[in-house]
Amino acid sequence: MPYYRAVGQYPAKRHVAFSLDDGTPCFEEFIGEEGFSSTGSLLYHRHVPSALVGSRDWDLGDQTLVPNTPLLPRHFRVPDAFDDVRRADAVRGRRLVLGNADVRISYVAAEVDSPLYSNGVGDEIVFVESGAAVLESIFGRIEVRQGDNVVIPRVTIHRWLPVDVDTLGPLRLLCVEASGHVTPPDKHRSRYGQFLEGSPMTERDFRVPQGPLLADDAIAGEDTDVYVKHRAPGTPSGLHGSVVTYDHHPFDVVGWDGQLYPYAFNYRDFAPVVGAYLQPPPTYQVFSGSGFVVCNFVPRPLEFGPDAIKVPYYHSNVDSDEVMFYFAGETAARKGSGIRTGSISLHPAAYTHGPRRQAYLDSPGLSEPNEMAFMVDTFAPLAVGEAGRATDDPSYPWSWSDKPHAGGRQ
Repeated sequence: MPYYRAVGQYPAKRHVAFSLDDGTPCFEEFIGEEGFSSTGSLLYHRHVPSALVGSRDWDLGDQTLVPNTPLLPRHFRVPDAFDDVRRADAVRGRRLVLGNADVRISYVAAEVDSPLYSNGVGDEIVFVESGAAVLESIFGRIEVRQGDNVVIPRVTIHRWLPVDVDTLGPLRLLCVEASGHVTPPDKHRSRYGQFLEGSPMTERDFRVPQGPLLADDAIAGEDTDVYVKHRAPGTPSGLHGSVVTYDHHPFDVVGWDGQLYPYAFNYRDFAPVVGAYLQPPPTYQVFSGSGFVVCNFVPRPLEFGPDAIKVPYYHSNVDSDEVMFYFAGETAARKGSGIRTGSISLHPAAYTHGPRRQAYLDSPGLSEPNEMAFMVDTFAPLAVGEAGRATDDPSYPWSWSDKPHAGGRQ
């Protein structure tokens, strides 16, 4: 994050002995990126944060990835795979849709509280398609709602607690799991990290943890499980799951300070750039990761130039695979293709994509914008995961043509 925060109780100087007013000693923990050479935070625990008493395997489910061959654009109707969400949680219920060495994209629909969880592989961007929840972490609480991009730094112990399920329905999340770190785009910030004048997003738009969050004394000293996803070289996916058990509850942080912590940014707070003619997708970028970028496409005043095309023109992203998650509204460019709310499309590099023919011809007459989508562009090819294979729409590749397709699918 681009700004410093201090929460709760902490000593005046770093790396000194620190006790609470009642004499309880506290134990300092540093969570930092790039060793000790980049962004970090210092947390002060009531218990020794490394005190393990057990560890066992956690089955992550099917993590296999199948190449997108023969080359095809694809449409995944992923919500169809989540009919029964009554006992699912937002961590163990995830199913893999797409992935490569840089990023893995999964989907989950959940109604029950998740266990404590830590991603030891990389930062996460979790997009809230629908529902609401409280994200509890060692940094505090954040109330999250539909349309939020929730960024959770690597190794942060946290859990998802759905709220108002009877009214709002299940918590539906698109989970983008990086292999490294996630930041807002450099182009929107000064060399010191502050958002620039004219940036479509600012520090005021980010919702940050309210805390500190302390476990009840009745459970604070109990053995507590944390589900951990971590690297495992030599395994087929390079990943493994473990359940590590601490001799205390990790929500024992009395205070912290630094610039590394979870936060939420809602797409409604993004201020899009509007011009006489269509602006390219990078103007909608909200995050950068190693090997990928994330954009939020939001409602906007439409282009006003004479005969301006108001849907994406045909394009070949020669360096990128493009993933679109359609979470609300109607996408004019793909109308009639089968795309609907909850759909995920994959338009791979080496394939020209864009609107259907009639949508392109009709677009100068459009008067109201209604597209809302979450996009991930990757710079390495994406392969298809278990949930993608299970929900692949076989008719989608041919939705641009009036002719029947000439070849079968593999």
